[in-house]
Amino acid sequence: MSAKRRIVITGMGAVTPIGMDVPSMWESLMAGRAGFSPITTFDASRHKVSLVAQIKGFEPTAYMDRREARRMDRFCQFAVVSAQEAIRQSGLDLSNEDPYRAGCIIGTGIGGLSTIEDQFEVLHNQGPERISPLFVPMMIGNMAAGLLSMKYGIKGISVSVTTACASGTTAIGEAYQAIKSGRIDVCVCGGTEASITPISVAGFTNMKALYTGKDPERASIPFDAERSGFVIGEGAGTLVLETLEHATARGAVILGEVSGYGATSDAYHITSPDPSGEAAAACMAMAMADAGVDPEEVGYINAHGTSTELNDKYETLAIHKCFGSFASKLPVSSTKSMTGHLLGAAGAVEAIITALALSRSTLPPTVGLRVPDPDCDLDYVADGPRKADIRVALTNSLGFGGHNGTLCLQRFEPETRG
Repeated sequence: MSAKRRIVITGMGAVTPIGMDVPSMWESLMAGRAGFSPITTFDASRHKVSLVAQIKGFEPTAYMDRREARRMDRFCQFAVVSAQEAIRQSGLDLSNEDPYRAGCIIGTGIGGLSTIEDQFEVLHNQGPERISPLFVPMMIGNMAAGLLSMKYGIKGISVSVTTACASGTTAIGEAYQAIKSGRIDVCVCGGTEASITPISVAGFTNMKALYTGKDPERASIPFDAERSGFVIGEGAGTLVLETLEHATARGAVILGEVSGYGATSDAYHITSPDPSGEAAAACMAMAMADAGVDPEEVGYINAHGTSTELNDKYETLAIHKCFGSFASKLPVSSTKSMTGHLLGAAGAVEAIITALALSRSTLPPTVGLRVPDPDCDLDYVADGPRKADIRVALTNSLGFGGHNGTLCLQRFEPETRG
């Protein structure tokens, strides 16, 4: 396989707490507008957590017919809506493609949790005979990829990946690898999650991962000394990736380039990142090596940056370990300060944000960062959006279980460097 096979982005779609499509999401990012609000999807009166990053006013029948919507869990609905936007922007007519040369890889950390909870109530209150025959296909995590494959006639690789909060990044990375290897020419890829449910919020709360305060301005404050947990969110992000040759042949508008992918494991702990930062640093180095770029060429990192004590400290350490003295000159921001933590969808949404930062020469800020932390000593773009003529950027995801994923994205340039 030629080393010059280039993988480009031709479509992007997003459903997020700060915007129901990519343009509105970017507008919110540039305004520093966070999407945190009290829980409205269930009675949270017995919960310690009240603030979440939920998608308000989402009506699936605005995007699909009622019967189709009723046969999908919320996480699948988000995936379909974001994919529709991405495919529409790409101008790709999948009916004209060799179906076995197209793929679909969608990550999710948890899958159809709301369906599981709803049907457990049915089992408890009405008995096993009343469980929906759609229960299993609605709750299994692979169904987002399955439904999109059916909707668009995609017959190549169609899989779901689960690497916890790195799932969206892993899905894009694996799509990149599948295209780069020559197995397929185009892939619909990304991540989706809809886990603002009673048991999920309780579980994350009891492991002391979530912010339990009431102030939305101090709810998700990555790298701030007063950070005390993340804000759980929901949503989806989808990208259309294809070879440069394929995109050029059909006259597609190219939005950016995925040029490198790294994946490592901490092999350390079920929830805590490795305090050494070694594997996360290796993951970033791997993505840069795959892209053929030097550390000094990187102009921005979209950090995992969850607003938890250990993640922010150890991710900062990993960046120092990977970039050495250059780390102090490297802008790093966490857009979770506005979106909240979208779990399995986070990496996909953040890849879209990173691609936009490259194409628009503007870095999104880390909002709410007021109190310096000696352990978090990088340039976190805390002073609002910043104009920056960057050509290369990384986006990091770190998942429970020690899963690390890094994508290297580049501003699209018609000619290969050098």
